[in-house]
Amino acid sequence: MSENGHIRVFLLDDHELVRRGVNDLLSVDPSIEIVGEAASATEAMDRVPDAHPDVAVLDVRLPDGSGVEACREIRSRDESVKCLMLTSFADDEALFDAVMAGAAGYVPKVIRGDDLISAVREVAAGHSLLDPAATAQVIERLRDGGARSEQDERLGDLTGQERRLLDLIGEGLTNREIGEQTGLAESAVRKSMSAMLAKLGMERLTQAEAYAARVTKPVP
Repeated sequence: MSENGHIRVFLLDDHELVRRGVNDLLSVDPSIEIVGEAASATEAMDRVPDAHPDVAVLDVRLPDGSGVEACREIRSRDESVKCLMLTSFADDEALFDAVMAGAAGYVPKVIRGDDLISAVREVAAGHSLLDPAATAQVIERLRDGGARSEQDERLGDLTGQERRLLDLIGEGLTNREIGEQTGLAESAVRKSMSAMLAKLGMERLTQAEAYAARVTKPVP
């Protein structure tokens, strides 16, 4: 929180009316301060670092990506930012991705104003708003996936460094932590991850996270 005890909140949603509505709802609470807004993931990546929010409220579906991917990137740059996913859809895949990306909460856009304020305050305090039953389903999904062969032929296409990155992704490390573990700059980590995703036939990093959690073992 800021020195005056306020909870600093950043809003990411591609619909201006939604951002205004969420802004108005949260601003009812004098302890919540809206420190920035963005209409796309690209804008959010540019603005979040300077805004220094405690909580980022992120729309799951965006025109240039997803709020889940924005969540992972935001937390890669600053782990202190708590991400609260906001969505219009009951989407099990998005919930799965949100858990894997380290989101602190996942709430529907039909949530009442008072409940949204409570959600922001809860995640700002370090609590999780992810439904324990839903999180258990994610864990079970990973466990079921582990029944597949751990010698996936795609792993043979990866370099030693890319295998190491995949293992670290599976451990839930952020880009910054991966850089510290491997001695690579974050830009080099992102470049290697892009190459790794291409070899695995994947588009999203959250896909690689789920894949790593079920089919890889640490490389010595």
